Amino acid sequence: MKKILVLLLCTFFSFGMKAQSFIGAWEGTHTSENGDKLKSLVIFAVGYQVISTYNADTGEFISTNGGTWELTEDTMTEKVEFDTKNPERVGTELSFKVFNNDSIMGIVGADMKYKKIDNGLPGKLQGAWLMSGRIRDGETQLRDTSGPRKTMKILSGTRFQWIAYNTETKEFMGTGGGTYTTVNEEYTENIEFFSRDNSRVGNSLKFDYKLVDGNWHHSGLSSKGDPIHEIWSIRE
Repeated sequence: MKKILVLLLCTFFSFGMKAQSFIGAWEGTHTSENGDKLKSLVIFAVGYQVISTYNADTGEFISTNGGTWELTEDTMTEKVEFDTKNPERVGTELSFKVFNNDSIMGIVGADMKYKKIDNGLPGKLQGAWLMSGRIRDGETQLRDTSGPRKTMKILSGTRFQWIAYNTETKEFMGTGGGTYTTVNEEYTENIEFFSRDNSRVGNSLKFDYKLVDGNWHHSGLSSKGDPIHEIWSIRE
């Protein structure tokens, strides 16, 4: 009887922890001062997060920020690595109380609420990744990921976003994101926003992908039509 009770308590505790997980993608909508409908997308991977806002109808990019995160009871602490609206915040830590009932989450006291889109499934590349190399003409060229200049890609189970930035200079170089699928070693991105070229919104890009020794090999044609073979490493 005691063993059954312990098992039930452990099951209940595990379910409660899972129900309150922030891992995955969350979406909120609001209206701008000039009446445009804006969409804000949040992606949480283990240890890293990003939020981006863009026009829900046109895909016009508005802003993005993100970095590391950790949760202690109901307090979330983020260390900012990039922030297009307030670059002076890069390198600082922000703490605030949050709530999460498994379907809706947000910051306590804020008007904006976010609806859960997925919990990290079904895509096979969920997590935070850093560009760590390329293969050109059969030659592997590796990149040091410990430096301040980074290209990071964060994926939930259905959403992706890449961000290029420099934590030392606080410079932001670009970002893009949308939905993705992984089917039969084919990785497909459907672009919903792209800071460098709004005309690419609505395009779909297909790539071959495979995991080699834990690294994500990503090959095909870039958004400009150039052949690429990138190597991405999971961010620790």
